[in-house]
Amino acid sequence: MTTLIEKLDTMFGVWNTTDQDEQEQLANAALESNVHFVDPNHNIIGREPFLAMVRETQTKYPGLRYGRSCEPDWQNNFCRYHWAIHKDDQPVMTGFDVTEVNDAGKVVKVIGFFGELARNAAA
Repeated sequence: MTTLIEKLDTMFGVWNTTDQDEQEQLANAALESNVHFVDPNHNIIGREPFLAMVRETQTKYPGLRYGRSCEPDWQNNFCRYHWAIHKDDQPVMTGFDVTEVNDAGKVVKVIGFFGELARNAAA
């Protein structure tokens, strides 16, 4: 399990460095070449498009830090976890991802949601 968590954290590391060589090394270590990343603003397939998305976001919103805000909940090759984005130790955005990894532990799909899920007491 630790190796899978390390892959998730390595994926977040891509967002947290602006060194393009380091971004590529981290992406190669954590992401399958045909990774599918989807959130309310993106729907991309491939490691290179993922890197381009990260770099575009970093240019548009410099100085942000990305990371998990809880331990992942795993079942089979899927996990879910909350994340947070900070700037200067101040929260900017929260959300959660559902992520799929392959048997080698590389991320193959990330489905991201922004914000907190509203809880409805009526069932």
